[in-house]
Amino acid sequence: MDTPTVREPGDGRVNDGAERTGRPGPRIGDAIGETLRIAYEASRESDAAPVLQIVERDDGMVKAAPVASWIATTDQWSDDDRRALDLLKGKVLDVGAGGGRAARALQDRGHPVTAMDVSPGAVDVCRRQGIRSVVHGTVDDHAATGARYDSFLLLGGNLGLLDSRERAPEFLRALATMAAPGAVIVGQGNNRTDSTDPEHLAYNRRNLRAGRIAGQRTMRIRHRDMATPWFHYLCLAPRELSELATGTGWELTDVVNATNSTAYLATLHLNE
Repeated sequence: MDTPTVREPGDGRVNDGAERTGRPGPRIGDAIGETLRIAYEASRESDAAPVLQIVERDDGMVKAAPVASWIATTDQWSDDDRRALDLLKGKVLDVGAGGGRAARALQDRGHPVTAMDVSPGAVDVCRRQGIRSVVHGTVDDHAATGARYDSFLLLGGNLGLLDSRERAPEFLRALATMAAPGAVIVGQGNNRTDSTDPEHLAYNRRNLRAGRIAGQRTMRIRHRDMATPWFHYLCLAPRELSELATGTGWELTDVVNATNSTAYLATLHLNE
């Protein structure tokens, strides 16, 4: 993940367990990085048990999700994931690189690629995967270095890193600062705004009452007794992505919806 925004208690969330019960809550730390390190080691053992991360939404919803896909080789990818790589050109910035699966695949294809993540553990796993260029930081940090890229990849639903209605234009402008002429963003999104799933309806209504995009999620990742800080993840509809891109230097030019899923693959081009 790239730019999780730390949320303080009372920021539109229910109180955490420590505030409700007086008992200590989880340690705040790099829970994402810890699960990636364990998953990387497990991937080197044929009989290792699956590694799961716990995703906790701020309304109390909790789900377990496998981590192996974050480091999987391309033969284990979905067709949509492989299609995303085919849309990239030239020098690539892999934003929210996780375990470096995309950066590794692009490096194998001969692309000059930089893997970037805010998780120290993710950065460590990327280096252990043999990725030559790895950056620890946010898009704003990296934009300040004067780096330039032909393509930006946000794989695995990482359009969610746009965070919120307020943060998204800043994020996109930071990418535009690093964009070479003719640059593209290729990103995967997950449309929760238009969800009809009962699991999401009450949460979406709460967001709308608060003036937020319906698909915005406030969440954290858990690992054993550790949790990341709370952060926003923006599960927006393509039309909302197009609106948020206005005035940032980018234009949404193509959307391919996944089959039987709320996921989609979006391509944005730099305005000339």
